[in-house]
Amino acid sequence: MTRLLVLDVVGMTPKLLRHMPNLAALGGRGWRAELGTVLPAVTCSAQSTFLTGRMPSGHGIVGNGWYFRDLGEVYLWRQHNRLVQGEKVWETARAARPGHVSVNLCWWYAMGMSTDFTVTPRPIYHADGRKSPDCYARPPELHDRLTAELGPFPLFHYWGPTASITSTRWIVAAARRLFWDESPDLQLVYIPHLDYDLQRYGPDSPQAVRAAKAVDRELAPLLADAERAGATVVALSEYGIAPADTPVDVNRALRREGLLEVYTQDGMEYLDPWTSRAFAVADHQVAHVYVADEADIPKVRGLLAALPGVDEVLDREAQAAYGLDHERSGELVAVAEPRAWFTYYYWLDDTRAPDFARGVEIHRKPGYDPAELFFDPDDRLAKAKAGLNLLRKKAGLRYTMNVVPTDPRHVRGSHGRLPDSADEGPVLLCSDPTVPSTVESTGRMAATEVRDLLLTLQGIPEVAKR
Repeated sequence: MTRLLVLDVVGMTPKLLRHMPNLAALGGRGWRAELGTVLPAVTCSAQSTFLTGRMPSGHGIVGNGWYFRDLGEVYLWRQHNRLVQGEKVWETARAARPGHVSVNLCWWYAMGMSTDFTVTPRPIYHADGRKSPDCYARPPELHDRLTAELGPFPLFHYWGPTASITSTRWIVAAARRLFWDESPDLQLVYIPHLDYDLQRYGPDSPQAVRAAKAVDRELAPLLADAERAGATVVALSEYGIAPADTPVDVNRALRREGLLEVYTQDGMEYLDPWTSRAFAVADHQVAHVYVADEADIPKVRGLLAALPGVDEVLDREAQAAYGLDHERSGELVAVAEPRAWFTYYYWLDDTRAPDFARGVEIHRKPGYDPAELFFDPDDRLAKAKAGLNLLRKKAGLRYTMNVVPTDPRHVRGSHGRLPDSADEGPVLLCSDPTVPSTVESTGRMAATEVRDLLLTLQGIPEVAKR
């Protein structure tokens, strides 16, 4: 069986490939195609489509998070693989070829994943409230092996104000060890670095070019390993990051109309999804809007459609046209205009914001918050506070990392809507010279076709793909 290395280089676009010669060379040896993505064009939805061949309406991952109606809670970045409905590519391969070995390095929904080897970020949540960097690995001994060789997973370089190339370097180093030690038939590797400075500074910034060059340098040894071993390499991206400078406070608009409710504790306001007539789960440039009473849908749709920065408002019928009509989706889905994106903010007075608003709290915020990539520019002591809190952490004391701004104006890049141009959209590169017929005729591959491409490249029989 042909070995296959699949690199998810998040945010990679044709425009950025001009600064990534090692990755671009894959297309030179093989072929390159525009990669159609899904709505929403976000990590969890796109990855699930690549691995199952289904649209979000089929696999159920309607965003990076959604409102769990049966629990009455908004959750983003859940990790259990059972949330993804449908057979995954390695499961199909294993059924066709018993003994097929698969590795997942940091692709999402890794907990409970049926790959043979799995590594994913997973902090230690101490009983006293502290959070320490670490990862989850399966089989269990893999955790100690990797951390002994590479050090603890650099969680605070994977997301947050200190996110940097350090996390990508750790992931690539782990990928090289697993590539040689386990000789997997299929190895999935997530490369996060482009996400950071493209959102911080925009995709046309000097920082974006530097980030692209840095990723390409880090990947060079792994690409050389694959070539030396005769493995096929696929490098793809889930989305391209587009310029953004217009935050849209969708929940604040719903609150001002009396549709969104909050409850108060210790002077702080918390979203009350149980009693709200309508609220939004903001996810970059897409927001699922949950409407409790069907009779309110026309009113909510009208309010959203009139909101500056909103491009489309999709009801169930319109969602079906995008392959997004799933029971987890909101009754309405708002799509932002170019350069706009949705904040999760629901409070009207910053002094009433919950304490988690100023921290990196991806599991507590009822929506995505790209401001977590910044130290608060208006707080001259933000970095000093962070350093002091790290000292408190090392001393075993509890701490609050309240250094994130609640002002969205600093964000310069976003994604989620379908790309407005191929140059700023996702791309797929393959080192195998055999060009699929659809790509040869159109220059394009749909996200739903990636699964079968990966099976074909491994020599899995056609019958297994159905």
